[in-house]
Amino acid sequence: MSAPTSVSQGGYSDIQELNPILFVMVLAMYFINVFGNGAIMMIVILDSRLYSPMYFFLGNLACLDICFSTVTVPKMLENFFSTSKAISFLGCITQLHFFHFLGCTDALLLTVMAFDRFVAICRPLHYPSIMNRQVCIQVAATIWAIPFLHALVHSIMTSQLNFCGSNRIHHFFCDVKPLLELACGNTELNRWLLNTLAGTIGIGLFFLTFLSYFYIVTYLFLKTHSCSMLHKALSTCASHFMVVMIFYAPVLFIYINPDSGSSLEKDRIIAVMYTVVTPALNPLIYALRNKEVRCALNRKLRILI
Repeated sequence: MSAPTSVSQGGYSDIQELNPILFVMVLAMYFINVFGNGAIMMIVILDSRLYSPMYFFLGNLACLDICFSTVTVPKMLENFFSTSKAISFLGCITQLHFFHFLGCTDALLLTVMAFDRFVAICRPLHYPSIMNRQVCIQVAATIWAIPFLHALVHSIMTSQLNFCGSNRIHHFFCDVKPLLELACGNTELNRWLLNTLAGTIGIGLFFLTFLSYFYIVTYLFLKTHSCSMLHKALSTCASHFMVVMIFYAPVLFIYINPDSGSSLEKDRIIAVMYTVVTPALNPLIYALRNKEVRCALNRKLRILI
């Protein structure tokens, strides 16, 4: 057969007694994600003091985190109490497409945010001209458009495979690697595309992000002789750097780790980190560590109260 009419997704846990507990935990994290990132989007749009490139991209990141979790979490929550755990094949490919689209966009956005900090700290006099409003809008449009094409390659290539036998994937959402396990025939091209594109993009963007911070730290230690100024400059990067580390740790492990039959279980566990946990942690990190975000939130809360 060319493709199944539907795909059965595996749950996060095979122990049924744990499902209610896991349901509550995942739902709580999803609410934190939606309300936390929604609050950041609101203050970035409404507070004129946050009209800067840094917070423009932060607003994009908040929107992205909500969308990224929404691709997988609602279906995951439904599957906790579903016996069939079925999703249509079209729905499965759509989920795969938006998962890769938004995940790649996230990586690109984090790289751009690191570059923004590099320009702000190392080229402060040129910052207004380099990161002007028009440039920021063009960059944002680009980092949302290019990953869409990247994801389209994976979704089209995966949808063209022949599938036979079981239609159950050992994952709680549709991704390329679990679907390749169900495919008949040669899947070497699909695996090569996945490892090459995802690996190259992931490592390349991580390297560029790391390079930006390397230049920032080097510049500050060479040019800044005041400990207080050094601490202040580094503190503006701390929140973003923490988000970068939390994002890349599980992603690089999954997509650089060589394929093996036993790796699917590890993939499923680690996937929870970047689909459920990380998007919920991001608003907490920015709200707790960024003074301007905290002040903006307090101002809006005082107005509402």
